[in-house]
Amino acid sequence: WDGTKYALLEGRRDVAGEAFTYAFFLPGGFFDPPHWHTADARICVLRGTLHLGYGEQYDARALQAFEAGTYLVVPAGAPHFDGAHEDTLIIGTAEGLWATHYVDHRVQPSAGTPRTAP
Repeated sequence: WDGTKYALLEGRRDVAGEAFTYAFFLPGGFFDPPHWHTADARICVLRGTLHLGYGEQYDARALQAFEAGTYLVVPAGAPHFDGAHEDTLIIGTAEGLWATHYVDHRVQPSAGTPRTAP
């Protein structure tokens, strides 16, 4: 267990074209390996600092820090990696059908991420 927590706040991510809102908690020290989503994710950092970088391989030098109060958009299909050095809480909105695909299909998904076929 990686300590991440996910809560669906509104809507359904399993219905095409339906907007949904979610909360995601990243415990300090957690970093998710490269992955991508099937829809744009609009994210607001509520607490802590989200570190996010783009690419198909994890590269700590590529991480950018997004502090509490920051709003960002992670484009659909863009391989990225993210995490936090301190407990961090984000709120995101997106549209279904939503799926997360890990670049390395052997990776154990974080909370709220159904395992998808390669």
